[in-house]
Amino acid sequence: MKVSDILRVKGNTLFTVGPDSPLAGAVTTMAEHDIGSLVVMTHGDLIGMLTFREVIRAVVKNGGIIGSTLVRSVMDDAPLTCTPETDINEVRRMMLGRHARYMPVLDGKTLMGVISFYDVAKSVVEAQDFENRMLKAYIRDWPVEEEAPGEQAG
Repeated sequence: MKVSDILRVKGNTLFTVGPDSPLAGAVTTMAEHDIGSLVVMTHGDLIGMLTFREVIRAVVKNGGIIGSTLVRSVMDDAPLTCTPETDINEVRRMMLGRHARYMPVLDGKTLMGVISFYDVAKSVVEAQDFENRMLKAYIRDWPVEEEAPGEQAG
């Protein structure tokens, strides 16, 4: 299974923010759309990711307030990325290795979407469920072998 398979099912709604946007506005966007991340873009290029993890760190660092903090000062400026052709197992390894919950999908420099660890886990579970059903169907329809001449059951 490839990342493109997840994007096809997930749809193509993307939420982005500029690096010089106020963090308070970005948090409002995340809350209004019930999303855990925003892709930080400038002039059509991905330059970072803002997730709830960076937001929480910023709020704690500022004594519980967001104030006039800008996205640029708290974003992850080196996010993991993948392509639509990346295998889901590779994405899973990458995300686990960096404790990343969100990964932008780029085709060249074009942002195609963002996949979450939830998306990856869901696709793995669905693939395993399908395989499990196929194996159960195969076992249920297992051909009965006839005994060869001269053999006795025993």
